[in-house]
Amino acid sequence: MVSLQFITHETDRYNTLESAIMALEGGCKWIQLRMKEATLEEIEQVALKLKPLCKEHEAILVIDDHVELARKIEVDGVHLGKTDMPVDQARSILGEAFIIGGTANNFEDVLMHYRAGADYVGVGPYRFTRTKKNLSPVLGAEGCATLINRMKEAGISLPIVAIGGITNKDIPELLQLGVNGIALSGSILQAEDPREETKRIINGYL
Repeated sequence: MVSLQFITHETDRYNTLESAIMALEGGCKWIQLRMKEATLEEIEQVALKLKPLCKEHEAILVIDDHVELARKIEVDGVHLGKTDMPVDQARSILGEAFIIGGTANNFEDVLMHYRAGADYVGVGPYRFTRTKKNLSPVLGAEGCATLINRMKEAGISLPIVAIGGITNKDIPELLQLGVNGIALSGSILQAEDPREETKRIINGYL
């Protein structure tokens, strides 16, 4: 499991593609292309530009939500939110070669994704974040710990990626709790130099 996942985000300074390129140049090996406000055509245009760049940097590229688009342009996989297509339905479309992840806010979500054949779960939000609308209840460290312990008790060994408002200082505690990966967006793009910030996070924590 790749330890740092970057979720694309558009800011006043950078567009979606620029944000992904800076993360790649900083050493990130997993990009989730997330463009909630864009049309399918706009997402495809960015994905087609991003795919060869991810290949060049030996990085994984997953698309948020759009299963058919992921199959059409043959990226590495998809990430499915709580209101997106169910994991088992996506698996029937994509087959076993694609990575499929699902968002989880509680143990029931994790169990559902596990039974449906997800490859990992994105657990969160860790804290409040403005990069996502319709935010689920914030988990915090205590909520993440409880969820991870319940997974252990149930014998579920699905890789866990913590997501949602995470900052650098949160990473050691999250890793200690037992997560396998950290998903970041705003904390990288708000830095003075997102490339150097990505390098610093990877070298310092991951």
